[in-house]
Amino acid sequence: MVNQNLTTLMKQPELGKKISELRKAKGMTQEELVEKCNLNVRTVQRIEAGEVTPRSYTVKALFEALGYHWENQMNDEPEIKAKPSPILYGAVGAAVLYFFLSMFEIGLETEFIAGESSISAGSFAWIKTGSYLFYVIFLLGWLKLTDTFPNGILKIALWIMIGANVIWYTVDLIALFTDVFTLGDYYMVKVSSFGFIYAFLGLGYLGYKKQFSSIATIMGALLIVAGALMFTGIGVFLALIPWTLGEIVQIGLMIYLIQKIGGRNSPDFT
Repeated sequence: MVNQNLTTLMKQPELGKKISELRKAKGMTQEELVEKCNLNVRTVQRIEAGEVTPRSYTVKALFEALGYHWENQMNDEPEIKAKPSPILYGAVGAAVLYFFLSMFEIGLETEFIAGESSISAGSFAWIKTGSYLFYVIFLLGWLKLTDTFPNGILKIALWIMIGANVIWYTVDLIALFTDVFTLGDYYMVKVSSFGFIYAFLGLGYLGYKKQFSSIATIMGALLIVAGALMFTGIGVFLALIPWTLGEIVQIGLMIYLIQKIGGRNSPDFT
């Protein structure tokens, strides 16, 4: 009964187009797909091209291999659903909070270094805690996305960035609550280290160029430029322009990929 219902859910050429989109979204080649569902490459090529209508068990095998689930509808409308991880939705919310909080933090840090702080060290520590925490959650969301959209360089860069955030958060707290050193003593070292990692992240996002050419190229370039300016120390504040734009694009791409996982229509970034 289930197999019989599958054949009514989607007809060619829509079925072939959907299989092709889902396969590319997971970063799989046709050869990798056939290995998971015991078909031959020519069969998959003809299905994706809309040349043949596959049997119901073939359709089921293809979508199981792609990690998607059919949900039968009474009106016989096609619906392919996947449930994005709650981590991804949390990451989007954390990214928005981090984006605005980080702007506030940068201004306050400048005041503290100049010795003209308008708030207490304790209050500033809470702001830093929120900024670091929300950013790490955002990065964890991207790590989750690399499971669906494989990218080895980006995954390494994300883990390095998470580690750097943990280290510098600890150092910042020591500077705020002890007399060992001040925020200004190591500020440029911290900025330079983040600059290097942002440039590394930019290279990672460029790895998505084949899948999401325009958006990946723009985001990668923005982060590389921002990272270079921060690393050299000659344009720390100038780096805020490409950094800000890069963060906005990162959030936008994350939302797009979540929609893609859920099988919903998304804007074309290619």
